[in-house]
Amino acid sequence: MRRWARRHALFVTALVALLCLQGVAAPPARPQLDPDRYLEHVKFLASPELKGRGTGMPELDRAADYIARQFESIGLEPVGPSGYFQPFEVTVNAELGPANRLSYRLHGARHTLKAGADFLPLNFSAAGRFSGPVVFAGYGITAREYNYDDYAAIDVKDKLVVVLRHEPQEFDETSVFAGKVYTEHAQLSSKAVNAKMHGARGVIFVNDIGNHNNEDGELEKFQRTVGPASVGIPFVHVRAKALEPWFEAAGKKLVELQAAIDKDLTPQSFAFPASLDVELEVDVRRQARTVRNVAGYLPGLTPEYIVVGAHYDHLGLGEQFSMAPSEAGTPHPGADDNASGTAGIIELARWFAAQPQPRRGILFLAFAGEELGLLGSSHYVNHPLLPLERAVAMINLDMIGRMRDSKVYVGGLGTGSTFRATLEPLFAESGLQVEFSDTTGYGSSDHTSFTAREVPVLFFFSGLHGDYHRPSDTWEKIDAPATAKLLGLVAQVISRLSDGAEKPQFVRLAEPHRGQAGTPAGSGGAGYGAYFGSVPDFAEVSKGVRFADVREGSPAAKAGLRRGDILIEFDGRPIDNLYDFTYALRGKRPGDEVTVRVLRDGAPVEARVRLEQRR
Repeated sequence: MRRWARRHALFVTALVALLCLQGVAAPPARPQLDPDRYLEHVKFLASPELKGRGTGMPELDRAADYIARQFESIGLEPVGPSGYFQPFEVTVNAELGPANRLSYRLHGARHTLKAGADFLPLNFSAAGRFSGPVVFAGYGITAREYNYDDYAAIDVKDKLVVVLRHEPQEFDETSVFAGKVYTEHAQLSSKAVNAKMHGARGVIFVNDIGNHNNEDGELEKFQRTVGPASVGIPFVHVRAKALEPWFEAAGKKLVELQAAIDKDLTPQSFAFPASLDVELEVDVRRQARTVRNVAGYLPGLTPEYIVVGAHYDHLGLGEQFSMAPSEAGTPHPGADDNASGTAGIIELARWFAAQPQPRRGILFLAFAGEELGLLGSSHYVNHPLLPLERAVAMINLDMIGRMRDSKVYVGGLGTGSTFRATLEPLFAESGLQVEFSDTTGYGSSDHTSFTAREVPVLFFFSGLHGDYHRPSDTWEKIDAPATAKLLGLVAQVISRLSDGAEKPQFVRLAEPHRGQAGTPAGSGGAGYGAYFGSVPDFAEVSKGVRFADVREGSPAAKAGLRRGDILIEFDGRPIDNLYDFTYALRGKRPGDEVTVRVLRDGAPVEARVRLEQRR
């Protein structure tokens, strides 16, 4: 499960009373799945040898091979030209090349800083070279809601910008910047995007020191910081001490500038003297890897089918996505997230393969790349191995291994026209505490990709816990007997949908505007910023943000924007990636009208969008 989408509340937004409808036949006995065999799959997938199954790691390939062998031994049929696999390319973690250099000429003398000791690029930095003038832009923040802008009185176009870390008045609880709680503006990715939006060619950030009680400290580790694959400009961390000569040449001291900003939120931005000339070269290399979805098919009597899916990737060694930053670099086993769901689809496949042939087929899908942004499921719906119009429903299992008090959450019940009448009796008779909601089907896991293609979805989830995205998410904490009981309920649901005479029709529900599902962590929730109404497609495009869907009744829909459009410009500013879009939208208010440009089938289309209030 992706970290950035779960910093908000769980997707369950309303509890619905469990009703036993008259006239509905009693549900059949729940299938019994073997908890011991289930747990053996979890043990393998979450073993130290698989090192957390990070996308692009060789160990993820081992996991894919294991799942394919299980599908084959069960008797599922391969689909597609690559047998049980559906390969696709992703851009995974960047790596530092050897040619990272930073030097400057001041008063005619050349000085060279040492990579790794004096400066270091961040993993989302663009590669390239820069030489030219430099400006200081305070904390690098433009916060319209606080009437604060470090860029208000300084021209940074085609220049290198020096900015402080964090934000003003860091420990002042009365500050508009939220006191001890950092706002979105403190994120390094936000500072990078803001500088780019103001025309800067690159960013140097230094630790805030002095009255913030911080020391110059260690350089930011290359793989630790969350951000886009590439922000589009160079972005490096330099020790404050290494830049002292720059400030001295301007007759200023960094600690005094910081104190002046913190005192009354008056920006202290300025241009360094022309005698300072900087040369920066950043060598960051993007790694492209081929990863694989794994698919096995149990044919039915008709061409229609049910999708039963789970993602099998996790965080690998943690790196920037770990919830335990001090333990980044060690294997994050991902037993619950999501070896639990992957083991579940294997055992469900085994049970159904031993039953009489179903009326509708069942396609079992194990997705790669979910932790990097639903990449595997997005690739599948864009390149389906079976016609997507024949998919009756998609059932997603993500983190199902640690129920507490027999409680399980089921999302998406409102997306299928027959779901409520068909499934409520099963829930009521399950012996589990089933809390379900008529959610729109959007969220933070792979069912979202199918919702965007108007396939009804159900999402089974046993809840978050303290081991989420930590090395402590290990196999011995999985409650296999309870999960086997849950899988028995899932099997009943699949049987009802597979053998039912009536095909559920997709129901498009109005979006409650609690924030844009699938946007990066901290991109704005209830009551923050303006509402646009698109759902991003995380499959990579060379430039821009492709819409996987446009929500019913949203500002984007009212402006005529469509699924498949690629946003390339927002309010006159170019959009290279989702972080650019999120940042640009965050700076707007409800009622603002903005011009956007999209590519539709390769041709530019312009639209006026009136933004609305999030609710």
